[in-house]
Amino acid sequence: MKASRYFSMPLFLLILLISCPWPISANPHLNNFLGCLDSFYSNDISKVIYTQNNASYSSVVNATIQNLRFSTPTTPKPLVIVTPLQTSHIQATIRCSRTNGLNLRIRSGGHDFEGLSYVSQVPFVVLDLTNFRSVKIDVKNKVAWVQSGAILGEFYSEIAKRSRTLAFPAGICHTVGVGGYLSGGGYGLLLRKYGLAVDNVIDAVFIDVNGRILKRKSMGEDLFWAIRGGGGGSFGVVLSWKVKLVSVPSTVTVFTIRKTLEENATNLVHQWQSVGHKLPGDIFSAVTMRKVNRNGKPTILVAFSSFFLGETNALITLMKAGFPELGLKKEHCTEMSWIESILYFGQIQNKSIDVLLDRSYKSPLNAPSFKTKLDYVKNPIPKAGFEKIWSKLYEEDAETAAMAFIAYGGKMAEIPESATPFPHRDGNLYHIAYTVGWDGEENTKSQRYMNWIRKFYSFMTPFVSKSPRGAYVNYRDDDIGTNNKKGETSYAKASVWGRKYFKNNFDKLIYIKTKVDPHNFFKHEQSIPVSV
Repeated sequence: MKASRYFSMPLFLLILLISCPWPISANPHLNNFLGCLDSFYSNDISKVIYTQNNASYSSVVNATIQNLRFSTPTTPKPLVIVTPLQTSHIQATIRCSRTNGLNLRIRSGGHDFEGLSYVSQVPFVVLDLTNFRSVKIDVKNKVAWVQSGAILGEFYSEIAKRSRTLAFPAGICHTVGVGGYLSGGGYGLLLRKYGLAVDNVIDAVFIDVNGRILKRKSMGEDLFWAIRGGGGGSFGVVLSWKVKLVSVPSTVTVFTIRKTLEENATNLVHQWQSVGHKLPGDIFSAVTMRKVNRNGKPTILVAFSSFFLGETNALITLMKAGFPELGLKKEHCTEMSWIESILYFGQIQNKSIDVLLDRSYKSPLNAPSFKTKLDYVKNPIPKAGFEKIWSKLYEEDAETAAMAFIAYGGKMAEIPESATPFPHRDGNLYHIAYTVGWDGEENTKSQRYMNWIRKFYSFMTPFVSKSPRGAYVNYRDDDIGTNNKKGETSYAKASVWGRKYFKNNFDKLIYIKTKVDPHNFFKHEQSIPVSV
């Protein structure tokens, strides 16, 4: 009798299947999936495959989970994690997942705010791009190729090694993966000077649902448009990105001025709303708010922070003209390089620049477990509104809550909202990020914190954008709507959350999705749906 495919597998695969801790009958496609991979991978399989019986499985699953809300005993785990070493490994993983009915989740840095890059409610495989992390800098032409599995810190470090006057307009959290970050847009210290990160992407290497390797010319302008801000996990796998590097001076200036309510913070933040978006594009301006205790009494601490492309004296002159009430003085300012400013705003300024290469470093910007939401503001919040906001931040369940205002204007107001899927451009004064966090010892209180931020988000409705109420796809929020657990939905239901993220660009994204992935293989709870 002819040997079956199962018994023709190498010993490694037999061990995988025999020692699986879950019943094969519960996952009938698993052994076929592994056999399919073996037919492509041959002898490399032990280097890139992790099943639940593998001694390294848990460490690989948890290595880049940045929100422990999605690392609990009841969190669904992947049947298999694939950490490809070659492009052919990715092509095989796509093909074998498709033919065996397994959902595929794509992870670069593990920062998805709802865990969608590594959690699914149906049997699934995680394609972890951690080995695709090369960075190639071309100083002469001011461009770079960076692979999706690299973290921002690795990218920044390579830039800084080669030039003190080149940078990239991305974020301050250095452990964020490049792939997911660029897929959703990406804002940072240079957004008012150079726009979003995706505004500076000029090419990409992409693998589609059929395993074809495409670049900008071969994929076409529609798909190239969609992958630059349409959200990760909807269209295919972006292997690498070609980006423009931007010019920065050798010396930049930063400052943070902190004020409590007793020190006129309410008036200052109210006035900032009419000032921040009008400042010169060389200035990044942010305001953060949280409850603190001073002299045994609760108050609100408001921190005004800025980054400036230039030296202290020039910044003081500009701030005196634009926002004199803040009272910026020379002693408030610190001069440094661009790369040092990433450490400053990432709250790791006391660390060596080498910390940017540490993929496992847990950022102090986020609690171990957290929930985050985001809004856009088109009209200033009145002073009476801030008084109500402060009362909410005084609530017991807001003890770990914080708000951050990030000024828009500058370059952001010049780029049309249809230039990329990210539509939140001209007309927005600033965005608000709300966060509440807790550590492992407070997991019993987690629902209280979640309830608080949801109620606070509802409370903020009169003060923020409307029709639709805007949201940012890189700050995923499943409270605004989701597809079903299989990643499928109707146009009407998807439009509820889709228009919040993409406004009128949503219909174009659906058209492109239907064209490049008509059977909706790449899908998750907030992936772009296909038209029916």
